[in-house]
Amino acid sequence: MAQMYFYYSAMNAGKSTTLLQSSFNYRERGMTPVIFTAAIDDRYGKGMVSSRIGLQEEAELFNASDDLYTRLQDMHSTQKVDCVLIDECQFLTKEQVYQLTEVVDKLNIPVLCYGLRSDFRGELFAGSRYLLAWADKLVELKTICHCGRKANMVIRQDASGKAIADGDQVEIGGNDRYVSVCRKHYKEALER
Repeated sequence: MAQMYFYYSAMNAGKSTTLLQSSFNYRERGMTPVIFTAAIDDRYGKGMVSSRIGLQEEAELFNASDDLYTRLQDMHSTQKVDCVLIDECQFLTKEQVYQLTEVVDKLNIPVLCYGLRSDFRGELFAGSRYLLAWADKLVELKTICHCGRKANMVIRQDASGKAIADGDQVEIGGNDRYVSVCRKHYKEALER
């Protein structure tokens, strides 16, 4: 029986690497995974999932207006889809997370979602909120703070490296804009 998985973490925990490894494992067994990534995140080019260690693979794009159930049902009707892998799943809408539960429940296709749990303000992204509520399995991928503790928060930094406390929830960036830290160092950075 298919299930929905939510693999979540702070930045730089290897979410995209893990997704690409899962895709490789399916392909190695002669199966067909379908990868989706958020159209809004074009850091590595449109329609590419890339990891910091150099792995990459082409992906379907999703926007907030896409009906993922219909897209996957159409794909599955022409070629069997064995697994759906979603990168940057924090950018899914509530409706899209529900559509992915329908992929699991009606099409019997496993869905593996990879993304951030919370933003630089410590607040849940919409996609993450509903994945935490509706996923069958929750898996935390861990990374570490500069102090060696588990990093579970993300700081957005300005050009001088100072923590930013407010702004739009979504601002695409990498190590140049964001740093994963433990809760203690998150609080300390915002107090400066």
